Amino acid sequence: SLGGDGSVSLPQLRAVHRHYPELVLLHIDAHTDAYDLPGYNTSTTFTRAAEERLIDVSRSFHIGARGTLAMPGIYEHTRGLGYRLVLGDELRRRGVADVLSDVRSAIGTSPVYLCFDMDFIDPACAPGVATPTWGGPDAASALDLLHGLAALRFVALDVNTVSPSHDVGGMTACLAAQIVLVGLHLIALGRNTG
Repeated sequence: SLGGDGSVSLPQLRAVHRHYPELVLLHIDAHTDAYDLPGYNTSTTFTRAAEERLIDVSRSFHIGARGTLAMPGIYEHTRGLGYRLVLGDELRRRGVADVLSDVRSAIGTSPVYLCFDMDFIDPACAPGVATPTWGGPDAASALDLLHGLAALRFVALDVNTVSPSHDVGGMTACLAAQIVLVGLHLIALGRNTG
């Protein structure tokens, strides 16, 4: 599915969890969206998902978080919920292959919900997002990361945070469409896994 913001993920996780109770999350984003705040908004999507036990947090990943934070303790809270957190600088330092080896080992053949937030990609390549966060990968590196996930059993995908009013020449929308295409390919490949 496609979302204007990350709030689309929570109701979809609820629906997918009904079919796959052993669901794990792979969240690729410049932000964890697992803040310690009350209520329901884009910052609390994965806090609520953990509280509702929609996913196996011990084998779920947030990959790519970076930038300034709106409040202290966000990364600690994310880890405290049980998530595995790979910050953007760690991804660069370790390299995609090393991080993906850990991801594949932890997730195995469990069904995977992939949430891809377009602000994971550097705003030089994807300017049309609500919270541009510098220091992310370029488009080719982001697509390489996705292709490296082909061994996993993807059962659902959402691509979110495309903001047309901030987009330049439709760059972000076109790249999001390419990510959806790769995601659909991953889901098709996942039918033969597990």
